[in-house]
Amino acid sequence: MSKVKGKMVILVFGLLTLLIVAGCGSDNGTSSDVGSDTSGNESNDMNYSEAVDYTITGIEPGAGISVSTEKALEEYDSLKGWNAMFSSTAGLISELDTAIENEEPIIITGWNPHWMFAKYPDMKYLEDPKGVYGETEMIKTLTRKGLKDDMPNAYKLLDQFHWEVEDMESIMNEAQVSGEEIETIAEKWVKENQDKVEEWKEGVEEVDGESIELISTPWDSERASSGVVKAVLEQLGYDVTVTPVDVAIMFESIANGDGDATLAAWLPLTHNDFYEKYKDEIDDLGENLNGAKIGLVVPAYMDINSIEDLQPNE
Repeated sequence: MSKVKGKMVILVFGLLTLLIVAGCGSDNGTSSDVGSDTSGNESNDMNYSEAVDYTITGIEPGAGISVSTEKALEEYDSLKGWNAMFSSTAGLISELDTAIENEEPIIITGWNPHWMFAKYPDMKYLEDPKGVYGETEMIKTLTRKGLKDDMPNAYKLLDQFHWEVEDMESIMNEAQVSGEEIETIAEKWVKENQDKVEEWKEGVEEVDGESIELISTPWDSERASSGVVKAVLEQLGYDVTVTPVDVAIMFESIANGDGDATLAAWLPLTHNDFYEKYKDEIDDLGENLNGAKIGLVVPAYMDINSIEDLQPNE
């Protein structure tokens, strides 16, 4: 073998050796520690906590789910040092849309019924072992004292009003898809579901222009229920006003008699603090919807199942 050929063989052998060594990478078989701890085990939950900057994205600060989230920050060791960014329902949806579009981690305060679960059906609730958010909830109808005597027919209609989660979500979903106002869709729903409406109206007599005020919240779910009941009361001859306010003001208005009724009391947990404060000053007509739920929600692509899987900000 010539000296030139010998040098070429040595050079080729050296290059192959370098390529083999480079291909081996680190001892645990990966060239990156993203998604792994120092032992080489996956640690996605820790990265999720860091990725969301130890922040839960929420809605209005006075909402019942926001109050529960503040309690969760106190109750869970996994949420020590975390913050809740309370803004508005529209703000939360905007943040959620952006995160899912880019497949980024996000942790939000979520609730059913809501159209977001129709738009993003794979979202999931994080398990809540401490029960801070409760289990399934009911939405109750509350009235001011004396409404039964002053407006017996309206009282009877309100007492007999009951529908399903699917009914409420169908209105919210259609409004979201069509771009029409929820109240407009609620009127259509009433016309298309007269069989249910007739059950609510059983034994209720028509009136001639009596005025009644429903106190609600600005949530889409409550816009749906108040829109439906408003339409039915108007069929009976009532002049109906719907006033959306903060939850605290809603309870106070019914207790003080400034408003006649509300269909928006989430119990036994979400609005319990307000209910306990005013329960002796209001009439409780019982549930108008069962199967509601609140909690912390994440997109399905986040490989995490429980609040306790998160990591404290230490």
